[in-house]
Amino acid sequence: MATGKVIKRTVDALRAAGIDGFLWDEDLKGFGVRTLTSGAATYVLQYRMGGREAKTRRYTIGSHGSPWTPVTARAEAERLQILVAQGIDPAEADKQRRREAVDLAFSNYADRFTKSCDPKGWGRVVEQGLRIHIKPVLRDKALTKITRIDVVEVFDRMPPNQQANRRNVFAVLRRLFKWAISRGDIDRSPMEGMETPPAVKARDRWLSDDELRRIWTVAPQTHRCFGPIVRLLIVTGQRREEVASLSWAEVSRADRLWRLPSERAKNGEPNSVPLNDLAIAILDEVARGPNWPRRGRVFATSTGHNFTAYDKGKKKVDKLLNEDGGEPVAPWRLHDLRRTVATGLQRLGVRFEVTEAILNHVGASRSGVAAIYQRHDWKIEKEQAMRDWGSHLQAVLGHGPSLIPAPADFEIEQAA
Repeated sequence: MATGKVIKRTVDALRAAGIDGFLWDEDLKGFGVRTLTSGAATYVLQYRMGGREAKTRRYTIGSHGSPWTPVTARAEAERLQILVAQGIDPAEADKQRRREAVDLAFSNYADRFTKSCDPKGWGRVVEQGLRIHIKPVLRDKALTKITRIDVVEVFDRMPPNQQANRRNVFAVLRRLFKWAISRGDIDRSPMEGMETPPAVKARDRWLSDDELRRIWTVAPQTHRCFGPIVRLLIVTGQRREEVASLSWAEVSRADRLWRLPSERAKNGEPNSVPLNDLAIAILDEVARGPNWPRRGRVFATSTGHNFTAYDKGKKKVDKLLNEDGGEPVAPWRLHDLRRTVATGLQRLGVRFEVTEAILNHVGASRSGVAAIYQRHDWKIEKEQAMRDWGSHLQAVLGHGPSLIPAPADFEIEQAA
């Protein structure tokens, strides 16, 4: 084993001679340079973790050339020897640094966590929360370096009025750190001891028949997509995104049925929605006739994408309502239309189980033991309920007699 001074002169001489072998520094134990016949040179450090009986390990500092010269490589070897003296293996420490920079970088780690989640329902909450609120704050910070302060910053940057969303983001982060603990990537969650954001009080707003009539009337004056979307929300009681992203392949005029696939349903459960006369008329108008297309988006914008300008459309509806000469309409949301349909079905005497089946709402009647043993699909009952709801809406619009007596005060469990 050759020893000598690992300095620029000797390294240059070894490279020029094309010598294949090691030169170990006579002053700094374990520090050396490996040269090849090609003239390449690499600086290394040889060390033991423990006593003389421990196995010798070799750490590659780097190849000769910027930034590694005999001087800088020697300084690095001295730093590494301090780590060894402290019981830290340089190779393992370097491996951990690389892992934190890539595998445990929050953005990359969050992507792997998202893939581990069911893409239906919860997976969408995870993807949205990470993309919009969490990744922009935590970015590529190593998972092991994330502290309580970092987590708090995520919530500090969220709009204060998004209480429900804050709970969703809290749940996503808590589940992600719990997943990381189960994999052995971290020992403790930085969220330990954090209080869950307070629950949002359930809304109880539902619209009166007169409000429904006025909204129905002004909706077509907003946008060619938004108008029929609002009307279908009133007629079917389905969720906003499910209606707005409707495709022609999901609906059948002959069967008078909308088959919502599980991958598009918020809760990941498929649903069959009977189409009454009003629903058929709305889709006929969009298709410009009774021959519906077999594919493509029902509500495609001029660019071919799904309609997403809900806020702009809703503000236009409110403006028109303020100008239609009627009484002021109390604040409402598009989701209140879904609650209004549920309330209307109850006013019609529809069984609660049927209402939940229509709304694809997994409530008490469709969960737990009931979900396992109760397999009736309520097909006939749903068809009758939607026909009755359609007839009531036609009466509200002045096209027929009402099936419901004078409005009274009704209460109904919130349909999510």
